[in-house]
Formats: sequence, structure tokens, C-alpha cells
Amino acid sequence: MTPNPGNDPFDLEFEADDEFTASSPAPAWDEAPIASPAADPFADLPPIREEPVPVLDADGGDPMRDDRRQPEPPRPAHPVHEMVAGAESAFGAASLPRITIHVFAESAATAEVADSAFADRRMERATTVVRMGGLAAACETYQNQPTPSLVVVESLDGPGVLLAQLDQLAEVCDPGTKVVLVGAANDIALYRELMRKGVSEYLVPPLNTLQVVRAISSLYADPSAPFVGRQIAFCGAKGGAGASTIAHNVAYSITERLQTGAVLVDLDLPFGTAGLDFNQDPLQGVADALSQPDRLDQVLMDRMMARCTERLSLFAAPATLDTDYDISAEAFEEVTQKIRSAAPFVILDLPHLWTAWTRKVLLTSDDLVVVATPDLASLRNAKNMIDLVRRARPNDAPPRLVLNQVGVPGRPEIPVKDFGEALGLTPSLCLPFDPKLFGQAANNGQMIAEVGPKSRSTEGIDNLAQQIARRDPPAVAKATFLGSLFKRK
Repeated sequence: MTPNPGNDPFDLEFEADDEFTASSPAPAWDEAPIASPAADPFADLPPIREEPVPVLDADGGDPMRDDRRQPEPPRPAHPVHEMVAGAESAFGAASLPRITIHVFAESAATAEVADSAFADRRMERATTVVRMGGLAAACETYQNQPTPSLVVVESLDGPGVLLAQLDQLAEVCDPGTKVVLVGAANDIALYRELMRKGVSEYLVPPLNTLQVVRAISSLYADPSAPFVGRQIAFCGAKGGAGASTIAHNVAYSITERLQTGAVLVDLDLPFGTAGLDFNQDPLQGVADALSQPDRLDQVLMDRMMARCTERLSLFAAPATLDTDYDISAEAFEEVTQKIRSAAPFVILDLPHLWTAWTRKVLLTSDDLVVVATPDLASLRNAKNMIDLVRRARPNDAPPRLVLNQVGVPGRPEIPVKDFGEALGLTPSLCLPFDPKLFGQAANNGQMIAEVGPKSRSTEGIDNLAQQIARRDPPAVAKATFLGSLFKRK
């Protein structure tokens, strides 16, 4: 059967000997090495298991079992939230360096996606410009001006015209400039030829925002860079909501039930309770690291952290009023970024105050958990906080909502259904008011799982830890009859 010449993308009025010879000069962008994407430290994690949200009443039962009280899940505030809820857990750590990016789009859809991608939090340090005109406009523009760090060009032409224009672009590109091409042909032969010519990445429409962010971020991922763990911030909608208690217990559950490493960072410097909850009184802590962030390295970090369990480390707060803690937002950002290299999960216990650094930490964390009580003040504050995060992080999953102290005797409360609908969120967890269990754990310097391992509160916290970590606990080997015999003394 004679092949149809119309199906050959490279048989368009040019000679293969001239275009594909190995002795042809390499384009300018080929002179700089292309960084390979960093390995995903969470690639071996199992997929997310969809589980029902545990909602507990004051008696330890499930108030949602009654069909009449079953709340309808609210519609997501942004259509992309549901799409990214199951995205890779390590993707949130990717962030671009301070580079300049020029985009030359041919279609309005590509320009719109580029604008959306550049508004993402992972691209905040990059300087971006989006223009129309495609690959031809890029060739004309750079005749008289230097090229930026990255050029994203779109071409809807056939392979022959496309390759010819790429050669023209290579003649005006500065050494070290990376090129990402958006083309219409989904062809493996074309892709291989583009890679041979030095193109860093080839994308085929239709594009989405996260696809563009991921493609650009992978070009600047450094394989030799330190490991970066996932950062989860816990914040209370008002004082006394119990955000610190839940943060400490979730950190304990991630390490003890899910069998993975974690670091708990208590950022409430004057009034932090992490040291009390874990019965620890370290001589150094997070305040020492924040006072000299440039000196913080792995050795000093290990010396400052207290070891709570085999897998859980604690950066405790000094919890004293002898010092006025006037620390810049840049110091908090630098220290938290360095701590992320210490464990797969970093749990941040944020104080209930609003400063430049708390806002920065909330918006740059991979996950945000808002803890509220079912009253009007918590509802107002939680809504303000969640709306702010949604506007600033349109391409991220929405914050998680935890309703705590549900069912206080004699206290009028906003129903769980109405609370969730007002925020546009279904609570990830509702914990009952159980002063005996939580009070005993706090006074003993223990976790809820240690005081009441079979309680419904422990079950709910373990479920929340699984949602945050996006993994299931390791399988427990079943005991056998012969094994029990050998264990006997």
C-alpha cells in the first residue's frame, strides 16, 4: 500500500536532506542546558480515596444519617476547584524564579489561558507580557530587541511553515532563552523534530491554566534543589475555635497513623501551646530561627527542633512575654521555606491575628484549614478569610472547613447545613463538644488518640489527616495462629 503523501507532516516543499541533516547549526536556545523536571517526592502515594465526610453530633452519633437532615453539597465557587481537588500533592511546591516571560498567542483562547496562568500564586515572581500575533510576530519583535528568559509562541500553521519560522526565531534568540511552542498538530514525529531543534516544550490546545503553569514550572525545576514538603496551614476563624488543638492532633495522626514524617511549627510566639500539648519544653524553637533566618541550615534546624515521636518533630514557640516579636514577613517566608526541606509534611499552627506575614503564609501554603465554631462571629470571619483565599488562589483547591465544638448544651448554634451553604463549602469535619476528652488530653500533655483511641473524635481527626495527606494508612498485617504461639513466652 502506497502511503498518502498528504499524511506526511514533513513532505511540504522542503528537502529532508537540507532540513534534517545532523550538521545543521543548532539554534541559539539550544546552547543552554534545559533543566529536567524535579522528581515528584509524592509519586509513590496511592490515589485519593473518596470517603464520606465524618459529621459527629454531641452524643458521638452521626446526625447526617437522617435523610431529612442530609445537607445538599453546595456548588463550588469556581469550576476549577473540583478539577484540582485531586491534583498531585507535590505540585503546590513548584514556584518560578524571577524571570521574564513573553507570550505571543494567535487565538484569543490561548491568550486568556496565559493571563489566567500568570495570575497563579506559583507565577507571582515572574514578569509576564501577553501579546497577539503568534510565532510570526515573535520573529519580527526580536529583530530589534533582546529575548527574555522564556518565550511562549503559538502557531496554527502546518509543519513546514512552522519549522521554517522556528529557524527564523532561532536566529534572533539570545543564548539561554527557552522556547515553549503551542501548535495545532498532535504528531509524535513533529514533536521529536521540535525537541531536536531545541524547543523546550510543545503543547497542543485546548489548554487549561494548570497545564500551562505545570509546563512552565517544570522547565525551571532544579533536580539538585532540596526536597520540598507539603505545607498545611491551620487558622482559627476566631480566638478559642480550637485550631491549635486540631492542628496538633492532625500532625500526630499523619505521623502515627499514616506512618510518614512531619514537622509541626507553632507560630503563635507569645501564646503557643504546642509545647504543652506534647509535654515538651525545648530550649530553642521557632523564635530563634526567625531571629536569624539566614543562618538556618539543616544542622541548626535539627538542633532547634524537639522530637515528639519517632516521625514527628516540633518547632515550639517560646510562649513568653519578655520579648516584643517584631519579625518581618520575609523572615517568616524564608524560615518556613527552609523547614519544608525537613519532612514530607509541614503543619503550621497560625495565631489568630492579621498581619502581613499571616496573610502571606495563608496564600502560599499548599493547603489551608479554617477552624470555626457554629456561631455568627466565626461565620463572618471564616467567610472573609475563605473569599480572600479564593480570589488570590483561583487555580487551587478551596480551603478546608472544620466545625469544632458542635452541640454545646444550651448554646444557640447555626446549623451545619446553613453554615456550609453560607460559605459555599461542605465541612470536611464536624467535631462534637466533648470537654472531658479534650480537657483530659490537654491537661495530660497528650493527643486525643492517646486518651480516647476509640472515640469518634479520634476517628474524625484521622479521616481529616487522610484527606490532607491524600494517602491511606499502611495495611496492618493480620495476626495468625502460629504467629501468636511464637509470641508467647
